[in-house]
Amino acid sequence: MPLRARTVLRAAAGCVALMALVWFAAFHVGFAQHADQSGYIQFGDLQGHGSIAWIAWHLVSLFEPDPYVYLVLVPLVLALIRGRPRVVLAVAAIALGANASTELLKHLLATPRAGSEFFGGVSPMAQASWPSGHSTAAMSLALASVLAVPARLRPAAAALGATLAIAVGYSVVAAGLHYPSDVLGGFLMAATWTLMTVAALMAAERRWPSPRASSAPVSTRAALGAPGAVLAAAGTLGLVLAVSRPHDVVAYASAHQAFVLEAAAIAALSLAVSTAVLLSVRR
Repeated sequence: MPLRARTVLRAAAGCVALMALVWFAAFHVGFAQHADQSGYIQFGDLQGHGSIAWIAWHLVSLFEPDPYVYLVLVPLVLALIRGRPRVVLAVAAIALGANASTELLKHLLATPRAGSEFFGGVSPMAQASWPSGHSTAAMSLALASVLAVPARLRPAAAALGATLAIAVGYSVVAAGLHYPSDVLGGFLMAATWTLMTVAALMAAERRWPSPRASSAPVSTRAALGAPGAVLAAAGTLGLVLAVSRPHDVVAYASAHQAFVLEAAAIAALSLAVSTAVLLSVRR
């Protein structure tokens, strides 16, 4: 196996290790459980805003099994039109493998979540809730799309896909379907399958080179520009809010610290895994 493929496999192993760490903290570490539940409640406060609730539920509905099948057809058909049969198989492997693994892991790890003073000692979450299936579906679609598009479009696809995954992750928590840690687990599951698939593509290309000419690799500068664009847009929005309503923003952040920290963690992980995949692909 080529060196780059082994490096990508190590990254996949790192995602598995981080996924195990997130699960252990969410189920067995007291302060992490408290933060998870506090963030869940504070995200749920967004339901009081009608437009936000409407957007959240519609985003969640897109990643139910029936509509998701049609969404996955987009990168599949695109790879097929580009004449990339290996990428077609890769997209299918990511979509099927990540989502099936999430459903299997949910049932293998099903256990009552710790209750707290927030819920009268009882957790509102179903036993089979970690990791989040909706978050896995959104991230696997985003990462598979990065593989399917031409190289010059991959930074844009990574930025848009990461933004979509963040929005879906926020939505499933705001809708009361999952804790923030469930979202992190779903993202890491999708990243694991994508990186393993990329490593397999590299090994196959080395052994059986494609007759098509190789496309130019995505530069580090272009890859880092993808999350940079998302962060710049988010920073601009935050700056506008801070300038227009500084006291309200400070007061809200002070009263919703768990929300702010866990929203940042979801966004950071989404941008990190999309950038890692973007840097790993060459064709």
